[in-house]
Amino acid sequence: MEWHPTDAQSLAIIDREIGEHTWSPAEYEIVRRVIYLTADFEYKSLIRFSDQALQSGAAALAARTTIVVDVPMVQVGIAPYIQQTFANPVYCSMEAITRPQKEKTRTAWGIETLARRYPEGIFVVGQSQTALTSLVELIEAEEIRPALVIGTPAGFVDVDVAKARLNDSLVPHIRIEGRKGSAVVAVAIVNGLVDLAWQAYGQESSAVF
Repeated sequence: MEWHPTDAQSLAIIDREIGEHTWSPAEYEIVRRVIYLTADFEYKSLIRFSDQALQSGAAALAARTTIVVDVPMVQVGIAPYIQQTFANPVYCSMEAITRPQKEKTRTAWGIETLARRYPEGIFVVGQSQTALTSLVELIEAEEIRPALVIGTPAGFVDVDVAKARLNDSLVPHIRIEGRKGSAVVAVAIVNGLVDLAWQAYGQESSAVF
């Protein structure tokens, strides 16, 4: 990311307000990115990293693994970072060609279709709770084994259940606990991870994980 003086000032404010913490340097970089884009410090207590989530995600990015997202907002938000670094293919569930399904939303059916096509991909669900539920169902059925799942949809009806099932799935993931979340949060997480992975792999510098 190309930082400007105002960005640095904002990050310094975040660092002061958070103070001491127990995150790894890589995890903290993701946390501060989310807070920076949302101006919401509550996320520091809501973001969760599974074991090896960042390492698995960074390795998958470096291997040019396909990225599947739920909505165009996420696709547009991460595309510049991806294009300037690893150039992974990025597909959106809403653009997937599918046959009509009354029982599923367009995003859910689209992500299910793409998940079967790219079972070991990186999946980013920033907005659609139904897409996250469909993705988790495929994981539970052992039809797919993603390299990383980022789950940040907001919602009031059972979104916490979908996120809890993601936690129980044992696949590498980053999620936002509870009702809060958004596509903006997902974009912040992905772009932060791309920067970290580029430092570790793309530029052959010392590992940051």
